[in-house]
Amino acid sequence: MELYLLRHGLAVEHGTPGFEDDATRPLTPKGRRQLRKIAAAMKQMGLDFDLILSSPLPRAKQTAEIVAARLKLKKRLNFSNALAPGGDPAILFRQLERTRPAPEKLLLVGHEPDLSRLISRLVTGGVQLQMDFKKGGLCKLDAEKLHAGKCAALLWLLTPKQMKAMA
Repeated sequence: MELYLLRHGLAVEHGTPGFEDDATRPLTPKGRRQLRKIAAAMKQMGLDFDLILSSPLPRAKQTAEIVAARLKLKKRLNFSNALAPGGDPAILFRQLERTRPAPEKLLLVGHEPDLSRLISRLVTGGVQLQMDFKKGGLCKLDAEKLHAGKCAALLWLLTPKQMKAMA
């Protein structure tokens, strides 16, 4: 399985009037522009996904929608509370086990520090792997079968700056 993880783009700052609740913060106009370039780079790289699974929070949802639209994969976009901040990876794995047909190429869109922790668990079996996963960054893992433990290899981690340079 090819597993890609994308951190949401630049969002409205915590405490901005009208967006005091973290769960309501959307992408900023700059964040949307940045994501359009990142999605263009993903298209340029020839990336395709059987399933795009995103946190339902606005900033992640908007990120996933921009990517799905650019790659013409809107019908493959779904949402999971397991990818929301503090979500339970065990629930995510159960959801993926029930998905038919099983995705061979999967994009997860979510938040920090949850995505870094998930990557660490899949690559090392623990949380010792430290990384700087930038907003709009994209990571690729390879796994025979996805499960809650050491099961994947880290192939690459691209920063938004690298992604925009490819577009």
